[in-house]
Amino acid sequence: MTVAVHIEASDYWVKVVEFLQQNWALIESTTSSGVRVYFVGDTSGVFDELSFHSEEEAIKALKQNGFDHYASDEKLQSFLHPPLPPFHKEPHPNGPIYSSGRYWKT
Repeated sequence: MTVAVHIEASDYWVKVVEFLQQNWALIESTTSSGVRVYFVGDTSGVFDELSFHSEEEAIKALKQNGFDHYASDEKLQSFLHPPLPPFHKEPHPNGPIYSSGRYWKT
């Protein structure tokens, strides 16, 4: 059964992981004070998420971990296309790669 994930944000961040594979991130405000970053694969599957106190903190962490702001990079826009909603839960083959800390610099 597919579990839907509702994400209103549409300002993508992207990290090119390998040839023809990208990890996408969307920063979503939460009802509490803070934001949640959803990590999305090319097929619109949400495979991980992290919470931050602010959007500024989330952006700093994304940059530190090799993500680029998609809308600010015309070169990326010329050959990459972000995944589109509807989004759904989809486990990553290597598990929660960012929230586990294995592939996330703090």
